[in-house]
Amino acid sequence: MLNIHIICVGKLKEKYLRDAISEYGKRLSKYCRLTFSELPDEKIPEKLNPTIEKEIKFKECNHIIKHIKKDSYVIALDLKGEEFTSEEFSKKIEDLSMENSHLTFVIGGSLGLTKEILSMCNLKICFSKMTFPHQLIRVFLLEQIFRAFKIQRGETYHR
Repeated sequence: MLNIHIICVGKLKEKYLRDAISEYGKRLSKYCRLTFSELPDEKIPEKLNPTIEKEIKFKECNHIIKHIKKDSYVIALDLKGEEFTSEEFSKKIEDLSMENSHLTFVIGGSLGLTKEILSMCNLKICFSKMTFPHQLIRVFLLEQIFRAFKIQRGETYHR
């Protein structure tokens, strides 16, 4: 069974988001082993300058790096990443699972990821050119992973 690890920065405070993640976790349990590493985010000051932004991203990304398993295929969620249809994403997950037993998805904090961590990733994906709260992206990611498994198995799922 495929192991999927999601590393994300910031705690979920909203109950509706925690409930959605819990629901998708249950649904995914018959397709994969799902684990999370929810890492603390750094406080962003009112007056943010490029130096402080760089320091915050550096600290958050150093925490992320410590949670990436060496034998994992790493996928970053990044606005400059590759976009997929649900069917293409399903095929990508299927192909990756043939060669990898561990997939790690990385969701950065509000300021994103450093160039260094992005260069460590095997793949960068983008759900949309629009900006969404990083907490909400967790739900989007789980939904798309669930949809990918349903597509792979030819099971019905709304279109």
